[in-house]
Amino acid sequence: MISTTGNDRVGTPLRVRAGFLSVAAIVSLGALTFGESAVAQAPAQSPAAGAANHAVQTGPSNLQVTGAVAQDLKLSLDDLKKLPRKSVTTKGHDDQMHQYDGVPIGALLAKAGVPQGAALRGKSMALAVVAEGSDGYRAVFSIAELDDDFASEIVLVVDSIDGQPLPPDQGPLRLVIPADKRQARSVRMLKSLTVVNLSGTPQT
Repeated sequence: MISTTGNDRVGTPLRVRAGFLSVAAIVSLGALTFGESAVAQAPAQSPAAGAANHAVQTGPSNLQVTGAVAQDLKLSLDDLKKLPRKSVTTKGHDDQMHQYDGVPIGALLAKAGVPQGAALRGKSMALAVVAEGSDGYRAVFSIAELDDDFASEIVLVVDSIDGQPLPPDQGPLRLVIPADKRQARSVRMLKSLTVVNLSGTPQT
């Protein structure tokens, strides 16, 4: 079941919260991306090896979308399977080609009320998304590169590889970005997407 927080981030409370995020964002974003937690994630095993190793760390069974959004989301694996999905074939961390299935990250941001399409302009162009894994690893995306009107690349939140659930050292959720030449932003064991405002002024 999709759990949303019908919060008070409308009107003045939204501006206050977004303002707080914008004031702290530039400093905190640097800490998010370059602090101790930004070290590389441990090398992923092959799907077969990962499935056989039950001691490998695994991520949470739900995904949170929070921050400078109209409403927080907490999505279960079943929730994600009910959303529009795409499949891509690209290289995995094992340097082999795999088919990944999942939900475009833009669809999740839209569900949380993040500006997209024609509404993505002005101060909204200073929004960024921090993807975080359960091991503390983080990667940052500008909001424009996740919007179909601005970018042609696909960023997926995936839950399966070659028709099977992700192995424990990758899932149950992870990011896949086929257009990236390196996989440093393909956050594994994904637990949250946090939208931050870098404009220095509140979102209205």
